Amino acid sequence: MKIKFALIKKLLIYLCFCLQVFASSDAALAKVIKIEFTEFDTYSSEIIHINVGDTVEWLPTNEGHNVEFIMTPIMVSSPEKSKMNEPHSVIFQEAGIYVYGCTPHLNTGMLGLIVVGNDFHNIEDINEIKLSPVANSVLKRLAKKAKSQIKSN
Repeated sequence: MKIKFALIKKLLIYLCFCLQVFASSDAALAKVIKIEFTEFDTYSSEIIHINVGDTVEWLPTNEGHNVEFIMTPIMVSSPEKSKMNEPHSVIFQEAGIYVYGCTPHLNTGMLGLIVVGNDFHNIEDINEIKLSPVANSVLKRLAKKAKSQIKSN
C-alpha cells in the first residue's frame, strides 16, 4: 500500500510539473489578432507583429475583399487564399515576414504585412514581388515602417 501511495504521489508531482510547464509555454500564451476589411479598401491593421503560434483572423466587415498571401518565409507554403466576403484565419507556425493582399484590390495597394517572431530574415524577398507601382510603393512603406517599429519597441 505504501508503494502505491508513493508512486501516486510521484505521478501527481510530475503531473503538476507538466501542467506548470505547459501553462508557461507559448501554446498557452498564443494570441488571436483580428483584422477587418475596411470600407476604404484597406485592412484595419496593415502591419502586425506576432509570435510563433499566434492566430490572425480576418473579418469581412465590408464586402468585396479577401486574403491572398503573396510572400511567406521560404520554408513555408502559402496559406490558402480565402473566399470573398468570408472570415479567414491562419495560425503562424514559422518566423519571418508574410505579405498578403486582397485579390481584387491588390494593385491599388490593399496589402498587409505580418512579422512573426520579430524575424526579418526574408525581408529582401519583398523586392522580388511583382506589383503595380502603387502597390509596390505601399509595400515598401509597410516594410520600412515594420522595421522601424521593431527598433522602437
